[in-house]
Amino acid sequence: MKNVIVIGDGMAGYPIEELGGKTPLQVAEKPNLDWIASNGRNGLLKNVPEKMPADSDVAIMSILGYDPREYYTGRGPLEAAGMDIELEEGDVAFRCNLITMDDGFIKDYSGGHLSTEEAEELMEVVKKNFGNLGDFYVGVDYRHLFVLRNAKDVAGSLSCRAPHKIVGEKVDGNLIEPGSVDIAESLNRMMLESKEILSDHPINEKRVEEGKNPANAIWVWGQGVKPSLVPIFEKYGVRGAVISAVTLVKGLGVLAGMDKVDVPGVTGYYDTDYENKADYGLRSLVDHDLVLIHVEAPDEAGHSGDIEEKIRAIENLDNYIVGRFLDNLDEDFTVSVMADHPTPIVVRNHVSDPVPFSIYSTRGDKDNISRFDEFEARNGSFGTLEGYKFMDVLFSSF
Repeated sequence: MKNVIVIGDGMAGYPIEELGGKTPLQVAEKPNLDWIASNGRNGLLKNVPEKMPADSDVAIMSILGYDPREYYTGRGPLEAAGMDIELEEGDVAFRCNLITMDDGFIKDYSGGHLSTEEAEELMEVVKKNFGNLGDFYVGVDYRHLFVLRNAKDVAGSLSCRAPHKIVGEKVDGNLIEPGSVDIAESLNRMMLESKEILSDHPINEKRVEEGKNPANAIWVWGQGVKPSLVPIFEKYGVRGAVISAVTLVKGLGVLAGMDKVDVPGVTGYYDTDYENKADYGLRSLVDHDLVLIHVEAPDEAGHSGDIEEKIRAIENLDNYIVGRFLDNLDEDFTVSVMADHPTPIVVRNHVSDPVPFSIYSTRGDKDNISRFDEFEARNGSFGTLEGYKFMDVLFSSF
């Protein structure tokens, strides 16, 4: 039995007035997602436990079968695993964004979605000026990593804010707390001084001339130590692979004992290569039992409040990924589709509501449902499940 899991990040949402009171999922042309829903079993997944951050690290940890209340230690160590950076006992990893600060406010959590090539140059400047504080590692576009070595005691004592949750807010009101702690004071100073250093860099001067947001500061957040996860092979007896442009998703897969598959042309943005993701996923199924494919584009559109791009991302996922699997799998298989969390256009941020999910199996039954969306899923035979129970259901029901 081959198993495919497709996660449309932030794909779920709320009804929008501009869409006649419907959600992007309801409006999108998605015949393959609808086919899976109408020929499979459906329900809602509560991927984000109460009082935990409504983010992909928590949500996808749940989907992979790990209760975040027990296993989650922070986003940074997941990013480290996805970048093949080994953390030792006591090391604390932070996510490090290149962001846009403007007149004392957080203007853009992504530094205008700069290219990785631009980021590499800017991060070299960061390393040169702040490398005495810790180790910096270059990731993809605005997403990078900062590691404090031998600093375990600070992981739980600091309160850091995710930049995508404070866009439009004052920098001073969102610095690391408590500011009286020496390391917090040093990190806050680093972030503020990075604005002075990076603003005059030729890359940012050119971006401003072109009307783009400059990546003129760094912002560290999501700190944590390396978690210990039982490999999915030990839990479910399957060999897995993970495909994503997003480092934290790859890191979750690596920590779960899955093979990380690097795919050319994937960007984590609207222009990602959907077809390559599907093709590499099909190849991976030759010697794996499970492939997880994650698509970031719907989430980025949700953060931007871009209705058309969110609909387009859902349709691309449907056509070029889900459809490709359904057309090319020719033995017993399951295909599961879901969001990790909603990123509603009207909120422009993550929320913790349950998300729709569907499982089609060549060996399974089907519900009396016609479409894949937030409302039809409520009538599914699975009801509402805690997210970490999804894998148990997948490997025990089919």
